[in-house]
Amino acid sequence: MIFYKTERIALFIDGANLYAAAKALGFDIDYKRLLGLFRSQGQLIRALYYTALAEDQEYSSIRPLIDWLDYNGYTMVTKPTKEFTDASGRRKVKGNMDIELAVDAMELSEALDHIVLFSGDGDFRCLVDSLQQRGKRVSVVSTLQTQPPMVADELRRQADQFLDLADLEDKICRAGGRQQRESDQSSRRYEADDDDDLEYDPDDYEEV
Repeated sequence: MIFYKTERIALFIDGANLYAAAKALGFDIDYKRLLGLFRSQGQLIRALYYTALAEDQEYSSIRPLIDWLDYNGYTMVTKPTKEFTDASGRRKVKGNMDIELAVDAMELSEALDHIVLFSGDGDFRCLVDSLQQRGKRVSVVSTLQTQPPMVADELRRQADQFLDLADLEDKICRAGGRQQRESDQSSRRYEADDDDDLEYDPDDYEEV
């Protein structure tokens, strides 16, 4: 990683995208270690975490994480998911946070030198380009170590620096996270509730 101690840094975390990338790599992220890692690289100004929530449910599987992040150095940006029925009569839920992330990054950029974007979504390429035109350095965190890769090629090429999540595993992995994940996978093929599905693909979620 190439950072400078004098740089003012902010993290912009696409929660659903980061969750999916880490899950595909088979480890759980320790968000306290993640924050500590980037604090050691420069002057960390802000760490923002974006996610959509299904507010009509009594319990959300990611609610404990959201609450912990909110009290431990992260700025939470959430909005309720929107439910609709498509032309085929299937009920879908949408929860895209791209616009909120992009607007915040542009507004905060005047107080920053280096933006770290945790997402592989190619839609952010124009955002990265705009930030660079303002004289900002932009690093993208995602992974090429999955099939298919989780990061869009155009986004990776646009970034000043690409950080593969797999290379950061030893620095940000939750203790026992990989061992527990492998144990869970060996005991069952798949188990998820509605909120887990939202974390996989918040843009287009289907209920069967």
